[in-house]
Formats: sequence, C-alpha cells, structure tokens
Amino acid sequence: MKPLTEILQRQPSFAKVINSPLPYKLLDFSKSNSDLLNRDLSETAVFTDYVFREMLDHSTYTGIGGYGENRVIYRQLDHFSRQEENPRCIHLGVDIWAPAGENIFTPLDGKVHSFAFNDHLGDYGPTIILEHELENVKFYTLYGHLSLTSIDDLQEGKAFLAGEKIAEIGNYPENGNWPPHLHFQIISDIKDYEGDYPGVCSFKDKDYFFSICPDPGLLLRIDSYSE
Repeated sequence: MKPLTEILQRQPSFAKVINSPLPYKLLDFSKSNSDLLNRDLSETAVFTDYVFREMLDHSTYTGIGGYGENRVIYRQLDHFSRQEENPRCIHLGVDIWAPAGENIFTPLDGKVHSFAFNDHLGDYGPTIILEHELENVKFYTLYGHLSLTSIDDLQEGKAFLAGEKIAEIGNYPENGNWPPHLHFQIISDIKDYEGDYPGVCSFKDKDYFFSICPDPGLLLRIDSYSE
C-alpha cells in the first residue's frame, strides 16, 4: 500500500479547513509554557479567557498547533489521567483555536463515515469523521469540539465536495467543555471506531499512533504563523 504521507505530499493543494482572516499564532500547551504550570485552568471560562485574551492577544490571532505535543493541561482532567501508570498526554491532531460559530470546511472530497455526540467532560463533544480516497488509498479526517447543530440531520454516507462547509466550532459546555476550537486529525486506520477515535495517546503508545495518524499539517498547509 502506498504510504499516506507520501500521497498527501504529492497533492498540489487542498481547500482550507478554516477561512480565518486573522494571522495564525502557534500556541504551546506543553511544559515549555511555564504559565500553564502556575495556573488553575479547570474552569472553562477561565481557560477560555486565558486562550483568547492572553495567548491570542484579545482574539487578534487564530491559534494553531499541538501535533505530537506532550500536554500538561491534561493533568487537570480525569478523562485523560485515569490510568496513572500510563496517562494519555500526547496530542494526535492539530487544534485550531477560533471563536464558536466559525465555519469548518472539508479540505478534499469526502463522505460522512460516522458522527457522534461524545458527551463527557474533556471529550470531543459533537464529532464528525469523513472518509476520503486518494490514489486508491482510503483515509479519514476527524473534526471534534463542534456545535450540536453540526450533527443535526447529518447522515452517514453524505457526500461533501472540497471546500464545502461541514460544521461549525462549538461553544462550551456542549463541545466537551473546552474553550472553542477545532480538533483536526488524520487517521489511516479507523478500525471499528464510529464517531470517535483517540485524539490523545500515552507516551508509551505514541509511535504506533503517529504511524496511523500523520501530521494534519499535510492537509492544512499553513506556511506562516507567529510564535
């Protein structure tokens, strides 16, 4: 089978997932951001204010980043730290931090594989998974932390063309109780998952998940951002 990474690299272009007019800024949620070690962000309103007012300079940027990041913010959430010997902390997607209601588009032709409302604290909230095919290779893209209206009247098998709106960024608490953002992930092997797939793995399992969840930057192709 042709490696998915190489197939994606060969494509000349993809449609934008989010058409933000604002410049992108890389956000750091690892221990390198010393701010995170000294703050209690367990209240979503406080976390949201920190992201959009402080990190994004009063929403003058669209935030982005996180693939492969070892995130200290998950230490405050039981959803990720129940297995104390092997906690999940490695982020497998790219997060795009933008206001609730921001439109989301598919970067290439696809159809709905599955969708669900993952209604648990710290989970995805409303989630859509699309199925795609390039050079006879199937793969999937996952869109998490959506609005509930994004999955209203949605049907498995529904087709979308590249650049067509598929969803909107959701607000808390319906989006899993996170500050508004899109979790965007590529998956080469969906197995039996429907409407859900791990977006964070343990350090022990990272090599396996990196092999089937390549860098979403291959589709996003955002060339410049502020740090």
